[in-house]
Amino acid sequence: MGADKALLPFKGRTLIEHVAAEVHRAAGNVTLVGDPDKYSNFSYPVIRDIYPGCGPLSGIHAALARSRADWNVIVACDMPELTAGLLQRILQRAQSGHAHAVVPAGPSGLPEPLCAAYSRRALDGITQALERGIRKVMDGLEGLEIDLWRVPDCRPFHNLNTPAEWTGYCHG
Repeated sequence: MGADKALLPFKGRTLIEHVAAEVHRAAGNVTLVGDPDKYSNFSYPVIRDIYPGCGPLSGIHAALARSRADWNVIVACDMPELTAGLLQRILQRAQSGHAHAVVPAGPSGLPEPLCAAYSRRALDGITQALERGIRKVMDGLEGLEIDLWRVPDCRPFHNLNTPAEWTGYCHG
């Protein structure tokens, strides 16, 4: 993108503020995972990765390691179409099941592990994966019980990775 996607302006605030507000509506609280120097001006607590430089799997690990909740909604900061309603449905499905994680998948079947609910029971498996050098999120969940939940609409998972995509989205 050439810039921190989280800090891009979106609907009168930053993209991270928009996504965090949806998470807050769904889950009741928000913790950001990232550099506290970068994100401390927001009204949410910020925690660092325990395994820095190891990608999104490390962010999931940090969130679970510091959480007191049995279930945690984990989302990337770059999904402008994300809604509290979808996150609530993911969380409800998680709380009514027995899996370690509920990972939605759109019509194509592609899992969306950065818009999912994770049980704290997944922490040990994710820790072991990181210690073995695994960085891909779905690879890091291997061996855990995953509820791959098919959803009819993949728009909420749409993320924007280039300046052209961002401009097209905001002005399209």
